Amino acid sequence: MKQQANLIRAGQVIEHDGRRWTVLKQQIITPGKGGAFIQVEMRDLKTGNKTNERWRTADTVERLMTEEKEYTYSYMDGDNIVLMDPETFEQLLLPLDLLGDQAPFLQDNMTLILNLVEGDPVGVVLPAQVTLEVVEADPVVKGQTASSSYKPARLSNGVKTMVPPFIEAGERIVVRTEDSSYVERAKS
Repeated sequence: MKQQANLIRAGQVIEHDGRRWTVLKQQIITPGKGGAFIQVEMRDLKTGNKTNERWRTADTVERLMTEEKEYTYSYMDGDNIVLMDPETFEQLLLPLDLLGDQAPFLQDNMTLILNLVEGDPVGVVLPAQVTLEVVEADPVVKGQTASSSYKPARLSNGVKTMVPPFIEAGERIVVRTEDSSYVERAKS
């Protein structure tokens, strides 16, 4: 289905130059002179190569319709993840790089949404938030105001994030999987 380039969003699958690409990031740029354009970072579904492409906002691109199917994460197998279909109990092996920066947030028995184009997996959607333990947090610097100051912390999955000063090592917090940002203290 054709759509205007300025409607491209991360996670969509498009066809360009005879190949299928999954959109990783998009940014609309409006220079001082001339018309606006959209810059898109995308990954080739077959080779895994990344590229950047620019289109004028009025250009059209071919968007492929994706089908969503729920799977459960089972375990890691080298550079692959093993997912299980909760209905048929069939296992599916996917390359870990399909997850990109969200790979560290995988947890046992996590329910994932797999995006498929004509039966081929093209993307994985993790839950929006996960609960993790803070394993290392800098001490509070005396005199900092609590309203806007955040301090660095390391989570149990190895990801570094910024947390409010009252969070200490050993506490469980809720984190966004999209950008690893702090949301709130975990409710027990």
